[in-house]
Amino acid sequence: MARTRKPVVEVRRSQRRRRTVSAYRDGERVVVLIPDRFSRAEETEWVERMLARLAAREERIRRTDEELLARARRLTSRYLPDYAVRIVPTSVRWVTNQNGRWGSCTPDDGTIRISHRIQEMPDWVIDYVLLHELTHLIVPSHNARFWDLVGRYPKSERARGYLEGISAATGLVLADD
Repeated sequence: MARTRKPVVEVRRSQRRRRTVSAYRDGERVVVLIPDRFSRAEETEWVERMLARLAAREERIRRTDEELLARARRLTSRYLPDYAVRIVPTSVRWVTNQNGRWGSCTPDDGTIRISHRIQEMPDWVIDYVLLHELTHLIVPSHNARFWDLVGRYPKSERARGYLEGISAATGLVLADD
């Protein structure tokens, strides 16, 4: 589904920037970085161009709940095959209302929710968060057994560090549980 409203755009001019233009999302806002020497017409042209590029990129990487469930099944069979019978989530979905954690699991009903904030992160980070939540279907708490199972994922420490770095850089206090 395409966005119908145009995002708020913040243009930042730089005297050090000579030719390059870049853009990124900062929450609901898009920040466009341009050289200070650009005219207003060039600024308008580049803002439109960068909005189109961001939209195209986001469309390419849009991730679905179905893809997330298939990924959960692949991770279970690869890293937790001895628990495959027990790990049968009733739903695995992206959610936009998780502001204090990367993902959550309710072992009682088998639901897993993954924050939309990680949708554009590298696949190995998404895999870590998803495997973390899948492991809660076996071990609800964060005890030694839980961390041993999560540790089967070879990039778990790297992913934890990545998420901690994102939290620190953005000022968000997000937990991975």
